Amino acid sequence: MTETETIQYDVVVLGAGPVGENVADRTRAAGLSTAVVESELVGGECSYWACMPSKALLRPVIARADARRVPGLRRSAQGPLDAAEVLAHRDEYTSHWKDDGQIQWLDGIGADLYRGHGRLTGERTVTVTGPDGERHVLTARHAVAVCTGTSAVLPDLPGLADVRPWTSREATSAKAVPGRLVVVGGGVVATEMATAWGALGSEVTLLVRGKGLLNRMEPFAGELVAEALGEAGIDVRTGTSVESVTREAGTVVVVTDAGDRIEADEILFATGRAPRTDDIGLDTVGLEPGSWLTVDDSLRVTGNEWLYAVGDVNHRALLTHQGKYQARIAGAAIAARASGTPHLESDPWGAHAATADHAAVPQVVFTDPEAAAVGLSLAEAEQAGHRVRAVDQDISAVAGAGLYGDGYRGRARMVVDLEREILLGVTFVGPGVGELIHSATVAVAGQVPISRLWHAVPAYPTISEVWLRLLEAYRDN
Repeated sequence: MTETETIQYDVVVLGAGPVGENVADRTRAAGLSTAVVESELVGGECSYWACMPSKALLRPVIARADARRVPGLRRSAQGPLDAAEVLAHRDEYTSHWKDDGQIQWLDGIGADLYRGHGRLTGERTVTVTGPDGERHVLTARHAVAVCTGTSAVLPDLPGLADVRPWTSREATSAKAVPGRLVVVGGGVVATEMATAWGALGSEVTLLVRGKGLLNRMEPFAGELVAEALGEAGIDVRTGTSVESVTREAGTVVVVTDAGDRIEADEILFATGRAPRTDDIGLDTVGLEPGSWLTVDDSLRVTGNEWLYAVGDVNHRALLTHQGKYQARIAGAAIAARASGTPHLESDPWGAHAATADHAAVPQVVFTDPEAAAVGLSLAEAEQAGHRVRAVDQDISAVAGAGLYGDGYRGRARMVVDLEREILLGVTFVGPGVGELIHSATVAVAGQVPISRLWHAVPAYPTISEVWLRLLEAYRDN
């Protein structure tokens, strides 16, 4: 027999990933009582099946690649990676898929955790069904924040479930290195996991339906990454679709649209994400189950005064750091409205406006070479109607790149708004460029004029000197 308990809070947060945690942190800091509902592990996808485990797998790969470019280290870095040690290190970074530490953090900020499946059951109301069938009805005085994220999408192929394919979760949590791995997709997950498992000893085939990799970035990013993957022994096949997949006596058999037959031990589909909104009770508040939730810049669901959708679930920018940024904005907006503030700071770049979602989203792809970008690509800027100019630079031309590693290959681009002479976007591709992207983010988000960037002097000899080369190229042409 189950019991039902009704408890009132100022704010109810549905989902305890990084986004939900940050919403709760901000509302608690504002003195609002807050409940957090989680059906899996506190810490969410990023902590256990995405950012942290994937980067723990990739860090040794990138470090070895860098060492092989450095005289005096090259010879000692030629051997294979210790796969068992890498996987054990990955396990440590996921806390062995236990969330005790994250629960302690929630306790520390004074938020109440409810484990179980949470569903909206009417206006300002979330009903939680716990693991033992117990029920709690949570009502919100001010706001309910949906922070349930996304899940992997699998293609509609007959019998695919019987193949037991990998998604990003299995790819980042696998306990052993597969001898042969087929990766389907050309985006971030596909390229990063091809990089990681290939370096750990898998024979990897990467099947890409489109013409190239990383199609949300500048074209040269995907080109340089594809070239490097091929040199690392990855079989990259673009313009290729999967017609059928079967598992025969433990072996995965893939047939492509070209009629090629590929055998592997595992197959990873990295072919998109869908919002986790199909079973959270959206229909009880007039919304479509399974849909992305459209929000304004304060992250409040369109046409609604109390419902917020924060992070991946609103489809603005499917990145953990961007979701956490949205959570800070949403938390501030919820607190302001709860205190009766008559007018929010909702103008672009205001305290209650997630403007960066439109203008300054940074991302790093941890392949070798790394690909990092912020803001608009050249094509996106032109499509938006801006009068722009792209300025390109070979990163290897700066002294810091050569010191970083012999044979350094990389490219940089900045997209300049010619009317305002500010940067709309910046892209770097090359070893170590992930640590450059925040300087570009500051320039783009701050709308720093080109004339002022001349006075931001890069230290010599660093890869950051590429900024000076870019500015010189803009001035001289």
